[in-house]
Amino acid sequence: MNLSFKPLTPDTWNDFEALLAVYDGCKGCWCMHWRMSFSDWKKQQGEGNRLEMKSYVDAGDMPGILAYADGRPVAWCGCGPRMWYPRLNKSPVTKPVDDQDVLSVNCFFVDRSARKRNIQLALLHEVSRFAREKGYRVIEGYPVEPGSRRLDASTSLVGLAKAFEQAGFREVARRKEDR
Repeated sequence: MNLSFKPLTPDTWNDFEALLAVYDGCKGCWCMHWRMSFSDWKKQQGEGNRLEMKSYVDAGDMPGILAYADGRPVAWCGCGPRMWYPRLNKSPVTKPVDDQDVLSVNCFFVDRSARKRNIQLALLHEVSRFAREKGYRVIEGYPVEPGSRRLDASTSLVGLAKAFEQAGFREVARRKEDR
């Protein structure tokens, strides 16, 4: 599988939309979960979240990276400055470890046709390259450690600890048995 990567911009919006639309924008999330309160997220779940994400992209935010296999969008990694995701601060699992300026890696989606091919690992390498290019010294994620249990797609959206380890990340805090 020949992978390439592009940031989510107005030029790649249609690819992002096509990738997530097959799964109803990941159950109506459209990668807006961490950007607002749960009640606000729930109120605009679906089309409202899609439109809000589009407004961020149209305003010049680059909220993530798309992975392409042979020119077709197959995966997504949501990432950006932690300050874009106020809901992270409210969770005991994802609250800040310190006050450093960090790039937050908070969402992955891999199309069924491309799963089990280390695309999450490839996306983490690309995010690391992007972060260095933008001057970030710290990248943080909130991956899950599945242990012996089988995860469904919605549980693993935050990423898998194994992929983060393989990409060179190190664990700084564990606030829950599996995170």
